[in-house]
Amino acid sequence: MYLTSLICKKKNMKSITISVGIVMLLLFYSCGGGKTPIADAIIERDSLAVMETLGMTTLVSDSGVIRYKIDADEWLIFDKKEPSYWSFEKGVYVEQFDSVFQVQASIKADTAYYYDKDKLWKLVSNVSIQNLKGEIFETDLMYWDQKTEKVYSDAFVKIIMPDKTITGYGFDSNQQMTQSEIRNIQGIFYVDEEEVSVENTIQEDNEEANVDDL
Repeated sequence: MYLTSLICKKKNMKSITISVGIVMLLLFYSCGGGKTPIADAIIERDSLAVMETLGMTTLVSDSGVIRYKIDADEWLIFDKKEPSYWSFEKGVYVEQFDSVFQVQASIKADTAYYYDKDKLWKLVSNVSIQNLKGEIFETDLMYWDQKTEKVYSDAFVKIIMPDKTITGYGFDSNQQMTQSEIRNIQGIFYVDEEEVSVENTIQEDNEEANVDDL
């Protein structure tokens, strides 16, 4: 009698456990709308960087000779993009060396992209380049083509020289930034304002003299 009662109790407990399990399954199905949650799939492989480096300093060689040093807070490489490129969206600083490791030019920008197959740099926002002569070139958009060894821009550019500052739109130069040309000059501002003032006074006096002679 005791054994029969124990067996009945076990059967009842088993029935209760199964019932609770069925109820939980029904509640889960109801709350989930009958769909198993699935994480969003990554469709485009090229949207991911194949390499990410933080706080990097690297040397880049050309034909077996070290030509550049690059400093950046973040360096991403997208090798599946077309075209493939390196991304420096947290700023970049580049130094260019000659054959005896003398710095020919230094470049910094808020953002930069390097298209490795074309060997083309695109520098964006607060771009500043300084050459061996101490001249500083400032713009918000500049391209540096390492294949043709040319630096150029179609944007507004300012060249700060020891004796004057030149502004304009459109710019071409060799990559050493020693032979440059502004396509559309907007203004030339001399550092020595006193000298400029004297030149203007002489010009005004000459104009007045010419009027009196008439």
